[in-house]
Amino acid sequence: MTIAGLSPRRRVAAFLATLAAGTATAPAFADTLAPWYMPAAQRAAQFADFREDTRRSVIEFQPFRVELNGVGADGTTLRLTSLNPFVNAWFLLETGQGREARSWHLENIAPELFTVSLGENNAELVIESDAGTVTCTPWEGELEDARRQGLPYAPICEGRLFLRSRGSGSRTMRESVTEFLRDYVPFGENLINLIKDTLYEDAYLTSAQTMNEAEAGAVVAALGQANLRSHPVMRSQLRVDLVGADSTQMEAGSWYAVQNAPGIYASVVQPGMVSQEVLDVSGANWLDGVENRADVHLFAFDMSRFDLRYEIGTSHPEVDWSPRPSGRGRDYNLPGPDGFGTVDPLQMTGMLNPIFMDRLAGIFAGGFKRDHGAWRLTDFAYTNHGHHYGFLVNGVILSRLQPGLATIFVLQDGSVHMAIWGDDLNVLLPHIRFARQNGTAVIQPDPETGVGVPGEQVRSWMGGNWSGSAEAQLRTLRSGLCMREVDGRQMLIYAVFSSATPSGMARTFQAYGCDFAMLLDMNSLDLTYSAIYTREPGSEEFDIVHLDRRMGESDSRHRDGTPMGRFIEFSDNRDFFYLLRR
Repeated sequence: MTIAGLSPRRRVAAFLATLAAGTATAPAFADTLAPWYMPAAQRAAQFADFREDTRRSVIEFQPFRVELNGVGADGTTLRLTSLNPFVNAWFLLETGQGREARSWHLENIAPELFTVSLGENNAELVIESDAGTVTCTPWEGELEDARRQGLPYAPICEGRLFLRSRGSGSRTMRESVTEFLRDYVPFGENLINLIKDTLYEDAYLTSAQTMNEAEAGAVVAALGQANLRSHPVMRSQLRVDLVGADSTQMEAGSWYAVQNAPGIYASVVQPGMVSQEVLDVSGANWLDGVENRADVHLFAFDMSRFDLRYEIGTSHPEVDWSPRPSGRGRDYNLPGPDGFGTVDPLQMTGMLNPIFMDRLAGIFAGGFKRDHGAWRLTDFAYTNHGHHYGFLVNGVILSRLQPGLATIFVLQDGSVHMAIWGDDLNVLLPHIRFARQNGTAVIQPDPETGVGVPGEQVRSWMGGNWSGSAEAQLRTLRSGLCMREVDGRQMLIYAVFSSATPSGMARTFQAYGCDFAMLLDMNSLDLTYSAIYTREPGSEEFDIVHLDRRMGESDSRHRDGTPMGRFIEFSDNRDFFYLLRR
């Protein structure tokens, strides 16, 4: 069977396999994407425009966008743009002309399941799936009604699509969207079940909310202990129920399964405990006494159980210029390094879509805001417009991925990767669903052995753009992310360092056997926020468990005093990653 004849999920898997074999290039794949067809020559020209420096909108910037034009039965002119047909998640619907012109940012909540188009007559929205076809004409009042709800995510077209609106953070949104979905949308409850049963049937049938102690113990054994000179018992700020242990008495460098959170593990350590074998590897600076004694808290996620996703905040990161580049690094004729200074008309919600709440397993804050996410000095400051950190959401490139920067990205098939970005990876761009860059690598593979070693810029403050505290101290509160493979399991490790330099981060991640690691954010518990959501088996209620108990201060409160989770119950101005159970 040809690639064109496969289902969307299998099509991507097959194409990625051909990429790995070196037998295909991304532009040639565009011809298979009916109804979002684009000739290869036009696709190549559009990608060439993407690489140019010119003033444009964020929509015009998208190299894989395809438009469908039509007229509704009521005479409304229509333009539906798939911003990336390969990912099939974000659409811009433009209706009317002149003073009646409106734009609507639509999200396909199940791109693996639903195909969106204007239908054969280009006169209505058509959402197709194996479960049937839904047609709708939301410009005849439904879109206006949805916008008046004031919700970051308002369901339309029987809940198959969501209208996105910029969140205000002024009210509890999760309950509002869920109630709207169930009370106002026909078959809303059935939609939730349809998504579960169609996309995640096997995971739910195997009861993803439980894990026996033998399995948990096997993963803990595979993770082993960090390479330390000693493993004393620590009493830290981590307060979490563990399987067979007390979080107030955790052995340094050991991993523990978290109770009622299958696939999530916790550990604590201090950089001064790292073994001499680790310290003997060149590439990092000496650690002072304060850093040696500073606690590090870690969560590890078994990625065979989770999907990783990313959302930017209502305000950060922005897409205009960082104040850092100057001279040759800045083009004052452009409003931003990619030709635009705002993401309008796209709408950034700053929170999780509540329809995914029953699958939510964990959240952690993203990276630097735009002000700090570019270089002031070194060659990086004067090339590629200062190397502003790039990011993608749902296949939409909001800021170019820059060569040389540490990057975490999620492909359309759900696989998670971390690497130093290079132009050779641009062939993957059509199939990247989420991506975030943040500085240079903390750990990178040794080119000869493949073992993780300190990144090339770990010892260079300006070269790595490591920033510091408000007092310009390189040692400060920092968070980081690392990838490690254990017995065929991909483990994603998020760590918060209570007071660390890049060298302290590198030594710690080395000791934990990381293959690649990168810095995320720093300086406050708000900016390094991390929480997991534990549930008793069979319960829909969850407890919010923070990586550092003091992070609970970042959560708001309901009127009855119960926590109102950050990123999940109100919009936030900062970006974040989240993990959903498969």
